[in-house]
Formats: sequence, structure tokens, C-alpha cells
Amino acid sequence: MKKLLLSKEQSSSGRNLAQGAECVLERTVNEPTVSVTVLIVTYNHARYVAAAIDSVLMQDTEFGVEILISEDFSTDGTREIVERYVSDYRERLSAIYSGSNLRSNEVVARGLRVARGRYVSILDGDDLWTSKTKLRDQVAHLDAHPELSAIFYNALVAHGDEITSWRWTPRDQKPLITQREIWEGNPFATCGGMMRTACVRDVPSWYADFFPITDWPLYVHCAKTADLAFVDEVAGIYRLHPGGLVSALPGPLRLDAIEGFYRRMANVMDARGAQFARGGCSRYFYEWSKQYLNEGDLPSARSCFLRLLRSGSGGNNVPKRDIARLALLLLKSSVLGR
Repeated sequence: MKKLLLSKEQSSSGRNLAQGAECVLERTVNEPTVSVTVLIVTYNHARYVAAAIDSVLMQDTEFGVEILISEDFSTDGTREIVERYVSDYRERLSAIYSGSNLRSNEVVARGLRVARGRYVSILDGDDLWTSKTKLRDQVAHLDAHPELSAIFYNALVAHGDEITSWRWTPRDQKPLITQREIWEGNPFATCGGMMRTACVRDVPSWYADFFPITDWPLYVHCAKTADLAFVDEVAGIYRLHPGGLVSALPGPLRLDAIEGFYRRMANVMDARGAQFARGGCSRYFYEWSKQYLNEGDLPSARSCFLRLLRSGSGGNNVPKRDIARLALLLLKSSVLGR
């Protein structure tokens, strides 16, 4: 194995790392040319990471695949599992190890910067792929459609070890998603995607600080180049469990995280991007306010409505008459004590 200590520029896009936080990249010498880089991102996934790696190793392809594991100084034995796999599959697996727990999107960004494939697929260490042809099929689609920046398949949701029939992406999701639409919510499971590496290799320095929201900013970045495609085929398992970084948050904290994402994105985008962010925020919380109201969860409906108002931009995303109508429904529901 070739072991390299990444420089601060390579490991953090010029941001200073804390002492001891250097990242070590272990990569096999004399690897073939690759078409796809699979980036497995893992921290404290000892219970699941072997299944994730195995699901990548089982992929049936006719092209070179680089499998790169970015491990963030786990404390539960995950690193030892990764090291064993890298040792057993020297010609197929490489790894980047953190010198201390970074707890930032730098764990993803550093993998994107050294990815050598034309395409890149990210897989969280607690998820897995169920389709042996996931990579092959998505490469064929992107090769045939150079006008696309990324493609996504669906995933079944698992509660811990229990796999359900619930599809993460709704069946009515449109087959093409534009730059404006991706701001209105992230409908995709990370394990379902494949992106053109050129769209995400040089992610801006602000990306590292958006943890634990990892994938959505990347899709926004892709959509600035071209549309995203969706095919409603199940290709993986998206796992919900207490160790999940966003999915495990209670409702109010999860809404806080999403609102914070929109606010911070508006601050780092150019004028057009900031407008998309504010409009997307208003649409996102408008739709959730309606959803909670229909479910009879009035506190959550009111919370989302207040977040809609704080976005400061209904604009074309949410007409003022629709906001007024929703406000009236919330008022009536409050009076009736629903």
C-alpha cells in the first residue's frame, strides 16, 4: 500500500486542522484506470459497515471501480473492520483515516478531491446496496445522457435491522429535478445516487461546516451545472437508527437543522443562489405545515408556518394567497382546539 499524509491544503481546502487531525490516505500502487469512485463514509458503524463494503464489492461491472473508504476516527471498532477489509482486498480498497474525529463534511470532501473516477457514488457506512448492477446501470444512463449532472435510484427504509417496504423517495417524484426544485427539499437517499465527479470534486470551503447535512449541498452544487434524474428502482437500503446524525433527531431539532441549512446556504450563495435558498425554504416549510395540519399535529404545523414566515421569501415559490389561506386554516384549527 502507498501511505500518504495529506497536506492541510489537500485535507481541508486550506482550513487549519486541529493538532493531530491530519488525515492519512492509504492507496494501492499501480491501480487501473477507473470509471467510478465509490466513496464509503463511516464513523461508528461497526454493526453495519461490513455489509456496506460487501454490497460494493458485489457490484457487477465491466469497468474499473475505485472503492475509497473515508473513516473518521471511530471508537466502536469500525476502523479495525475497515483496516481488515483494506488488508484483505488490497487491489480494490483504499482508505483515508482521520487522526482525530473531525465531525465535519471534510470527511466527504477529502474523498471527492482525490476521487479518480468520472463518476462518484457516496455510500454511508450504515447503508448498503441491494442491486448488483447499480453502478453499471447508472453509468450507462449518465453516458447516454450527457445533459445530466447526476442520477438517483430509490431505497427502502430500514429501522435498524428491520427492512420495511417504505420507499424513501415518493413514487410521484418527477423524473427530472431542476436547480430551483432541488432547493425545495432533498428527496433522495444518499445510497441511491451517482454524480459526475467534475461537478463535486472542488466543493467550496464552506461545505465542510454544513455537517451533518452531507448530501443535499452536493446535489445543489450538481444542479448548478445540469438537471438531476430520478429512476424509481430500488437499489439500496437507507437505515434509520439511533446513531443516525439527522434522521435520529427529534422533530423540532430536525426542523431546526433544516432551517439552519437554508439560512446558511443563503449566506454562502451568490445572489441567484440565495434567492433559490430563501424560496426553497418557504416552499419546504409551507408543504410541511400543510402536512402536519392534515395529520392533526397542530404544534408542528404552527412551528413550520413560523419558519415559513421567517424565511422572508414566499415569492414565486409560495403565492401570498396560499400563505394567507394556510394562516386562516391554522387559526381556525387553533380556535376549534384541534
